[in-house]
Amino acid sequence: MVKMKTKALRSEENHRVGFAELFYDLVFVFAITQVSHALLYHYDLKGALQTGILFLAIWWVWIYTTWVLNRLDPDHLPVRVMLFGLMTLGLFMSMAIPHAFDSRGLAFALAFATMQVGRCLFMLWLTRGDALLQSTFVKIGLWLAFSGVFWIAGGLAQPELRMGFWTLALIIEYLGPVTGFWVPGLGRDVSTNWAVKGGHIAERCGLFVIICLGETLLVSGATFARLEWDAPGMLAFLGAVAGTIGMWWVYFHIGFHRGAHQIETSDDPGRLARLAFTYAHIPIVAGVIVSAVGSERAIAHPLHHGTYDEGLSLVGGVVLFLLGNGWFKRISGGWFPLSHWVGLGASLALFAVGPWLNLLTLNLCAAAILALVALWEHRSLGGQGH
Repeated sequence: MVKMKTKALRSEENHRVGFAELFYDLVFVFAITQVSHALLYHYDLKGALQTGILFLAIWWVWIYTTWVLNRLDPDHLPVRVMLFGLMTLGLFMSMAIPHAFDSRGLAFALAFATMQVGRCLFMLWLTRGDALLQSTFVKIGLWLAFSGVFWIAGGLAQPELRMGFWTLALIIEYLGPVTGFWVPGLGRDVSTNWAVKGGHIAERCGLFVIICLGETLLVSGATFARLEWDAPGMLAFLGAVAGTIGMWWVYFHIGFHRGAHQIETSDDPGRLARLAFTYAHIPIVAGVIVSAVGSERAIAHPLHHGTYDEGLSLVGGVVLFLLGNGWFKRISGGWFPLSHWVGLGASLALFAVGPWLNLLTLNLCAAAILALVALWEHRSLGGQGH
């Protein structure tokens, strides 16, 4: 690592997220909006599966960049150029999302694969002379190039075959870190090779959660602004806002700070960060997005009768969010909070009675569950935020 160009390295004291990274994240505000709208406009099983594939791809390309930037100084010119190149490709990837499973599948696949492989090629260029890092990024690059074949094959295939190719590509991508990017003849990479800066990676993931929470507020506000401001719509809108605040409180009040601290003091920070941030954050972020879709449907039709289909977004989003947070807090704190178990039980009970309630009531009850979990955790820890 000492042989890498020192100007490109993030200093040991610098755990803050740079302005170039925040600028890069703006692309993912757009991407998350596109993903949530894809689910909203294709609210059925097929649409949910397709949206799930797109979401997992978006998260993966973002988290890989976060891991690379955990090592690098974004104010260093080559790093900044790389980041802006990824940002441009990310715009094409995001623009292709609404038609990724029909006319723009190849555009999505090419942008995604180029981001993944191109980032690795950049790191191989930047780390030349450092045998350890060269070995790491050769292994990662081979895995991403292999998965890229299936991304592009899926983009070229007929729409009805695309989901199969892209599911296989995602399986390869997600198995990479778990296997240590094992390559025949080269062996596997070990997590102790990653000197992770816990404060930086925690802040990056926290900002991505903020992006998703912001999307919920934007969608809720935009939906309500288009409608007549009557009492049911107003209550549904306020319920969506309250639910978003509850999610913020559950995530940021305790788990965010504890996760950063645990990584910084761990004997194997790479393994802990991979579990806590790369994987445990997937249901957290997915839960926020799914809840945003449910809230928009509740605001638009507050007095419509609930169904199990509606409950999958209004209540299912809360379930995903609490499962992810509980997993995250178990990794960083050693236990799955009782408040989260109670919230999950209440959510399942609410889902069971959903067909007998209207969307407004479902939305308000989901927000109340999040408020209960947030207040319970706050009180159980004596009001402390860390």
